[in-house]
Amino acid sequence: MTGSLRLAVAALALTSVAAAATAAGGQQLKIQVDKTKVDLKAHRLEVKMSHPPRKVKIEVFSESGGSLADEEHDFSGRPAGSALIVTWNPSSDAPVGKIAVRAYDARDNWVGVELFPWFVPIPHEDVNFRTGSSDIDAPEVPKLEAAFAKLEEVLAKDKAHGSTHGGITLHIAGHTDTVGSPSSNLKLSQDRARSIAAWFRKRGVKLPIAYEGFGETSPAVKTADNIDEVRNRRADYILSDGPPTYSAAFRPAWKRIP
Repeated sequence: MTGSLRLAVAALALTSVAAAATAAGGQQLKIQVDKTKVDLKAHRLEVKMSHPPRKVKIEVFSESGGSLADEEHDFSGRPAGSALIVTWNPSSDAPVGKIAVRAYDARDNWVGVELFPWFVPIPHEDVNFRTGSSDIDAPEVPKLEAAFAKLEEVLAKDKAHGSTHGGITLHIAGHTDTVGSPSSNLKLSQDRARSIAAWFRKRGVKLPIAYEGFGETSPAVKTADNIDEVRNRRADYILSDGPPTYSAAFRPAWKRIP
């Protein structure tokens, strides 16, 4: 494959605030929302309850506070611990600012959780690698310097606004197109993601930094095999309080940069 990686920033970080209810007999009702399975594009998330469920109500709000969805799903008869797939049909394509979930058990006890999707796109230029190489050449460094400056600016503004985004990690996810073998593309994407991550650490990013390569498993644009597609040769640069997910068929093993 040719040697280009696109630095794309963006992040799906979900900060949750939960409440709890105590059912008859003193057993506390708890819910779990798997943040890695919240899909804003598909308008769905997964909920698990410690008691047999009755229903789940979901409200979705835009960043300006307007209502995008207010729906209710019946899950009567399902056992405790079941994976409950909750969907919504948004009234517009406005960015999501908050998701409020309220889960009711068979005795009508309920518990609520609020999810705050958070992402920050950072303007960038492509970082070009020599074919088959993961080395960052000197002419490409100014592009990374510009991305670093934008990252520092975003973090400074977030802190100044009293951010509650605790436990943030900078994730670098490398991707390739379908030119070459899947195994070689996987290794190349891992090596390039590690190089990007190591550069940011050396440059002075204090946050935890993790990296992983996804090879050709999560293309931005689906193509046939051996198709040269620049949009698939990229690296996602993600600020998140949990590891991002791409494809259910690939299980990432995020590695940390010391």
